[in-house]
Amino acid sequence: MSTDSSLPVLKATDFASDQEIRWCPGCGDYSILAQVKKVLPSIGVPLENTVFVSGIGCSSRFPYYMNTYGVHSIHGRAPAVATGLKTARPELFVWVITGDGDALSIGGNHLMHAIRRNLDINIILFNNEIYGLTKGQYSPTSPLGKVTKSTPMGAVDNPLHPLSIAIGCEGTFVARSIDMHIKHLGMVLSRAAEHKGTAFVEVYQNCNVFNDGAYTYATDRATKSDTVLELEHGKPLIFGKNRDKGIRLNGMDPEVVELGKGITEDDLLFHDEKAAEPSLAYLLSRMTHPEFPEPIGVFRAVDRPRYEEEVDQQVVEAKAKKGEGDLDALFRIGDTWEVS
Repeated sequence: MSTDSSLPVLKATDFASDQEIRWCPGCGDYSILAQVKKVLPSIGVPLENTVFVSGIGCSSRFPYYMNTYGVHSIHGRAPAVATGLKTARPELFVWVITGDGDALSIGGNHLMHAIRRNLDINIILFNNEIYGLTKGQYSPTSPLGKVTKSTPMGAVDNPLHPLSIAIGCEGTFVARSIDMHIKHLGMVLSRAAEHKGTAFVEVYQNCNVFNDGAYTYATDRATKSDTVLELEHGKPLIFGKNRDKGIRLNGMDPEVVELGKGITEDDLLFHDEKAAEPSLAYLLSRMTHPEFPEPIGVFRAVDRPRYEEEVDQQVVEAKAKKGEGDLDALFRIGDTWEVS
């Protein structure tokens, strides 16, 4: 989306609805909502052309809090609704708001196909590694051994990695940020909004009621420099309070090394978000705490044909070959009956 200078200048407050925000005090959702409202004015899309589609869950209340069009849809089906909307009305600026439970359990199939089709939509997945709305059951991203109301002996399901799924589905824009990293989150959302194609953003989001502190390692000032790695295109993978640690490849496996002692920046893995081959982006998506610092930022940003444009072109070609369709004639093809 590009800014249209002929439109009235909008502010963050213009995107705020008059509805009372009903999230628990201290919930990370507030931060994501605030950053989305800050980013939207810079995009230059009018309120009436902006649509938020959600499924079911705490995050899915989002459309009520935006002064735009919105659809609070069915559990897991937000990507399917957004697909139909964007295909029929390609001029609309469509956002999908979902959670780790909504998107990756009942909605996994719909999420996968929306990403592989590469519609020009933005998907934000709030990941708190728990079911919050239904009061604390384990979710598809809960870690092994997680004790919850539905796993009193500890979860035995292997957790899903949302970014790995998105990259495996040939996602053209895949990114991650953290609710408390406000400037970083704003940057990632802005880049997602500007991307042409499906932008998938995972946001680590704290549920302070049912899974408080799940990401403390990534938000605590005392530890985050060693547990989080900010990706920069064309730059080596460096982290640490003194920027003295890095990631290099040992064969096909990443490993943590210390700079100096015979190791220089040139020995490290350099980030290339524009690489056509997604293997290294996938590798980064598998780096998890505590073995590695967890990458945040843009993992992949490439250009590919977009679904709604391809469908529209097929319609144009079909009309050129066969002329305008006749719905009444279609209804009367073959045997027909009139019931009186």
